[in-house]
Amino acid sequence: MRTSLRTAALIVTILAAIAFATASEGQGLFRSASALKPLEGSYAWTNSPPLSPEALRGKVVLLDFWTYSCINCLRTLPYVRAWAQKYKDHGLVVIGVHTPEFGFERRPQNVQRAGRDLGIDFPVVLDADRAIWTASGVRGWPTLDFIDARGQRRHRQVGEGEYEESERVIQSLLRESGAKGVPTDLVQPRGAGTQAAPAPMPPGSGETYLGAGQARGFAAAQGTLRSHREERFVAAANLAADQWTLGGDWQVEDEYVELRKAAGAVTYRFRARDLHLVLGPAEDGRNVRFRVRIDGQPPGADRGTDVDAAGMGVVDTHRLYQLVRQADPRRQRLFEIEFLDPGVRAYAFTFG
Repeated sequence: MRTSLRTAALIVTILAAIAFATASEGQGLFRSASALKPLEGSYAWTNSPPLSPEALRGKVVLLDFWTYSCINCLRTLPYVRAWAQKYKDHGLVVIGVHTPEFGFERRPQNVQRAGRDLGIDFPVVLDADRAIWTASGVRGWPTLDFIDARGQRRHRQVGEGEYEESERVIQSLLRESGAKGVPTDLVQPRGAGTQAAPAPMPPGSGETYLGAGQARGFAAAQGTLRSHREERFVAAANLAADQWTLGGDWQVEDEYVELRKAAGAVTYRFRARDLHLVLGPAEDGRNVRFRVRIDGQPPGADRGTDVDAAGMGVVDTHRLYQLVRQADPRRQRLFEIEFLDPGVRAYAFTFG
């Protein structure tokens, strides 16, 4: 689940306010147990040797639970990176807790590559089996936990947004820890591509999985989404809003569909400014060429960062690809991606 979880965030914000109001009496909501204990264990780390609760004692810690193919996580990163840089000399330690959704996100080499591509230089612990996630009671991506200098969780932000409030929490915890000269201004980062801020108008289409395990909105003239089998699909002639279809020979699995022969296509009727698709090659080192059309035409100025104006692009690694960014998000559009080579895996659409 990658939704912003606004209702949950509002509840947490109210509870956090209560926690701060009672903190001076030692009765804060999250003060009963250390939130850093789940970091202990034989986890792989990038950008840092393993950090124990003892090594972090006296530091204010921000835990960012994320996964690298999540659009909401990517749009939060410019703020997390900016906070890490701005407050590191005042005692803030930012730790990314990379908790995967898809199987390919469990591979350390994939996470390390993604971190380099995304400009992440703060420590990241690889929570491949979701042990830290589970012990911390996290339910969705991204989740930010704010830990005071005594190791107690004092605030939680669920989903993207509420950046001003989050930075004010950081400033408050740093001052409480005894840090001097803590800035009072706020960062204003500008993300690009998949890290750019969401559109002012919420997308009319929601996250859609293609694998049989969570698929919804699927239609076809021929073929059924059944896991662990190869199927020849004939695309539906007409699609209603938020319906999608396949054409060609595809291997269907719980998490993804994999194209077995060239010239297969995925088509989706959507309404949003941005359309993203999580894709990857079936074999490492394989490049899969594709062509995108919107309403039957090359995207031109409505292209995403991973395609050119003619709609051409290449899948070369497992990640989230931005395929459409259009100026007018209000009307329904028909998106089609045709793969010119076999061996691509398609996981999920997300919008912005």
